[in-house]
Amino acid sequence: MNNNNTVDYYPVTERTYKIAGDLELKVKVEANPFQIPLDSLFGMAARINKKRSFLFVSKVLGKHIPVRPYTSLLSGVSLGLLLQQAMQGSMPDHLLPLAIQGLIDPARADNAYQEIRSHRLELPQPAVFIGFAETATAIGHAAFHTFGANNTYIHTTREIIDDSQSILNFSEEHSHAVAHYCYAEDPHLFAQAEVVVLVDDEMTTGKTSLNIIRDMQAKFPKKTYYVLALLDWRTAADLERFRELEQELGIAVHVLTLVKGEVTVTGSSESLTPAQPELPLSQGSTSIDIMYVDHLFAHSPWGNQRPYLQYSGRFGLTPEHEAQLGAALSLTAKYLRETRIGTKTLCVGTGEFMYIPMRIAAEMGEGVSYQSTTRSPIHTIDRDGYAVKSGYPYASSEDPEVTHFMYNVPVGEYEDLYLFLEREADQAALQPLLRILETRGLQRLHLVFFSPQTVEWKEGAVWKIGGADR
Repeated sequence: MNNNNTVDYYPVTERTYKIAGDLELKVKVEANPFQIPLDSLFGMAARINKKRSFLFVSKVLGKHIPVRPYTSLLSGVSLGLLLQQAMQGSMPDHLLPLAIQGLIDPARADNAYQEIRSHRLELPQPAVFIGFAETATAIGHAAFHTFGANNTYIHTTREIIDDSQSILNFSEEHSHAVAHYCYAEDPHLFAQAEVVVLVDDEMTTGKTSLNIIRDMQAKFPKKTYYVLALLDWRTAADLERFRELEQELGIAVHVLTLVKGEVTVTGSSESLTPAQPELPLSQGSTSIDIMYVDHLFAHSPWGNQRPYLQYSGRFGLTPEHEAQLGAALSLTAKYLRETRIGTKTLCVGTGEFMYIPMRIAAEMGEGVSYQSTTRSPIHTIDRDGYAVKSGYPYASSEDPEVTHFMYNVPVGEYEDLYLFLEREADQAALQPLLRILETRGLQRLHLVFFSPQTVEWKEGAVWKIGGADR
């Protein structure tokens, strides 16, 4: 198998997406070995970004579009199975088709995930998995969680964490937020691994992977790298850059993806005028519950009185840590499930904080959808065939100079919504986001904090999950 191709060749198919204005994208699919309908994986939207006008809006990640949480988990697991196949050469034949079926048909995702997890797969060499912020923090974690012992996980971050040293530094050149950092509490996480596995949702040029490999090789040299991505749109010139890096550094870089092709862009999103969304009037009275689950989780020494979680993946994670995390997630899901008031519920992660909310949502019962807020600015257009129909900007509760967005949450779609925040925020800092959520026609809004309570709330019930209320 060529290091820089996916897997078996399938006949070329072409499709043109008329995204918005004069912006068009032609997709030429060169390899789709599992015959996944493209419409099952993504829709299209226009970025508010001069560096790259278009955006593949994933239908499986749980970022801009709400999905069944097990579907999101399966998107990472499917990449893990590709890795197992490439490194080990064998696994139960039914697992990868099962994962693909779960991606195509969300109704099958729950059972597919549980069946695959029951096999406790192992890799032949110790590997460190690195998920790229912000979009791939969860699927990177899910790919790591596919396996048992000897592996570790960490995700990159756009956040600058005071008093903590970033051990890797690289750029995502086309992004709205260019710089990536990597805060490994134990540098041996990289030193002890024999293989590095980079996980991203999509590769357009592959430059982000090349940048981190170059920085990694200067500090923790390896012989073998794997890059896992759901979509791979690199051109022949991009592939040549990978070969040149392999030769220059004396390494092997294997790229494994579900779909491989090329894209051709005409026009630009610069001709579009960003919408100035007006919030509708509040849809009646939305009751707010404030919940703290901090006592169920371990915390890092960073973040002062509002510490980060120790085992989110941001500071490094071992299988032993993952076992502790899993127990806390299941207990949290059990308590939250009992607080649901309706049959249609939306669980919302915030920014890079995706995997933990996703796992909790997956265990909260039927009728639960999952998505996350994002820093990605996107043109919103309410028409058929366009992937981001609505969206509202708001100042981040942690840094008011950083704008986040909530996309595709229609009015009246859900009876209750759980907003998961890794670090506590006070009422004033949360107000920009609360103003949006209070117009969504919810009966109840649940704010779930993972760091200890330090503020007094003026309204709403304060619950200590698993303990006394109020």
